[in-house]
Amino acid sequence: MSWLAEKRALAVLSFDVDAESPILAMGRRHAMNAMAMTHQAYGPLVGVPRLLELLADYGLPATFFVPGLTVDRYPGTVESIMEAGHEVGHHSYSHRSPVDLTPGEERADFERALAALERAGIKPSGHRAALWEASWQTPGLVAEYGLTYDSSLMDSDRPYRLRLDDGATIAELPPHWSLDDWEQYAFLPRPDIGGVIESPAKVLEMWRAELDAMRRYGCLFMLTCHPFLSGRPSRVEALRGLIEYALEAGDVEFASGAAVAERALADAELPERALAPVEVDPEIYPED
Repeated sequence: MSWLAEKRALAVLSFDVDAESPILAMGRRHAMNAMAMTHQAYGPLVGVPRLLELLADYGLPATFFVPGLTVDRYPGTVESIMEAGHEVGHHSYSHRSPVDLTPGEERADFERALAALERAGIKPSGHRAALWEASWQTPGLVAEYGLTYDSSLMDSDRPYRLRLDDGATIAELPPHWSLDDWEQYAFLPRPDIGGVIESPAKVLEMWRAELDAMRRYGCLFMLTCHPFLSGRPSRVEALRGLIEYALEAGDVEFASGAAVAERALADAELPERALAPVEVDPEIYPED
C-alpha cells in the first residue's frame, strides 16, 4: 500500500518540547538568567496544555519530540502528552548538537535520553536530532537502539527508507526550515536565538501555500513547532486556521510520525538510500 493511501499529502504535527535545554546548550551561565529560563518554561507549563486542547478539538494525533532534560524537569507535562494519546519521540538529552560532540559524547547523550524516557514509561519509535544537526553516525544509533525512524535529514520532501552500513533500515521523515516556527517567532536578546517576531497571519499564509504545493506533488508536510513559541495565543489560532484549512481540503491526512514511518517501511515503491558521507579534498577546502 502506498504511504499516501488515498490522500494527496500526509501531515505530521510535530512539537519539540525543548524547554530550557537549547538555552543551556549555549552555555550553562544562562541558567542564571531568570527571564530566559522562564521564557523557555512557558512551553511545558502553558504552551503544551494549550496545544493539547487544540489537538483535542479536532481529534488529531501529534508527535512530541522531548529532550531527556525536559522529561526529567517536567514529568507532569510528559504524562499529559501520553494521557492524550500522542506519540513521544527521542530528541537527545541535552539538546547539544551531535555535530559538536565526539562520537562517544553523542552516544552517551543518546543513551541518557533513552533512560529518561524509559523512567517515564516511554519506548520511543522516532528520533529527531537537536537542531536537526545529525552526524553521520546518528542514524546508526537510531537503528541500534531499536527506533524505527529519524526526522532530521533534508534531502527529500517525502519519506524514504534509509539503509545503514550493517544492513539495518529505518524510515527517514524529512523536515525543513520553511515548516519550522523557530524561524518565524524566535526572539531573545540574550542569548541570541533569533531576532524575528512575524505576524501569525503571515506564517499561516506561508504554511498554507506550502501545503497546497505539497498536495500537488504528493509530499510529507512535516510541521515543526515549539510550545514556547507556537503555544502563545495568536499563534495557536494560526495553527487552528491551518488545521481547518487542511481538513476542509479533504485530501490531507494527519498522522503521527510513527504511523508515517510504518507506512513508509511497508511501501516498496519508496526509494531506499544509503548514507553517503561527503569526502572533502583538503587542497580545495582548507580548514576554517
